[in-house]
Amino acid sequence: MNAMINGSPAVTMTSQEIADLVESRHDSVKRTIERLANQGVITLPPLVEVSNPGPGPKMIAVHQFSGEKGKRDSIIVVAQLSPEFTARLVDRWQALEAGAAPPRALSPAEMLLAQAQLMVDQQRRLEQNEQAVSQVRQQMGQLAESRVWDHCPQNCEPITKIRARMNQRYGLPAWVVDTVMRGLPLSLKVHGMVRNNHESAEGSHYEVWAVADVTRVFKQFVAECKQETAWFATHPMIEDRFKLRHTEGVEA
Repeated sequence: MNAMINGSPAVTMTSQEIADLVESRHDSVKRTIERLANQGVITLPPLVEVSNPGPGPKMIAVHQFSGEKGKRDSIIVVAQLSPEFTARLVDRWQALEAGAAPPRALSPAEMLLAQAQLMVDQQRRLEQNEQAVSQVRQQMGQLAESRVWDHCPQNCEPITKIRARMNQRYGLPAWVVDTVMRGLPLSLKVHGMVRNNHESAEGSHYEVWAVADVTRVFKQFVAECKQETAWFATHPMIEDRFKLRHTEGVEA
């Protein structure tokens, strides 16, 4: 898309065009743009009204990226949404800028920028999860002390086994498993604590949950998810997209 700035054509790209490129919902793209802007990662692009090519109202509001700053910010947005489509976005910018000129491959600098931003976001999310885990452990400490075992019961499992089991069953990454177990309204209470008998553990304990309860909760969670692409899904209580694989007829 082209606009006129000071009498000269300026290359622009809208959030709807980005949604089409990454095969995602427009509202998901807009939420990601607004979240990154609130975090100070990008500058919030202006809203403009454009014709709606699909069903619904004739005009829709879209965020419009323009100039080198807009190009940079849009790359960061796509790196957050779907890193595998980053090259496609850069190709689109090149085609817009050069008209009929063939698109070039993603430059090392642009790839480095996108990957660096993705790593920053992942680190921030990990730190947030660690803080949540610490808070939950403190809250559950007194309750768990009333149920402490020397060995893990057969009908219970620790978080490490839950992560592995749900990754094998649904393809869920560890950070999503941790969020489901500790950060959502459907999250389970700790079933009990097990003494860590390793010499280096210095008398520490680890949390365990009932296997049947974990299986039930994750079936409920997966049923509430919406598959956005073949590999990625969303959930109303989780801000970012994540990998999810539906496997029918397999018991978790």
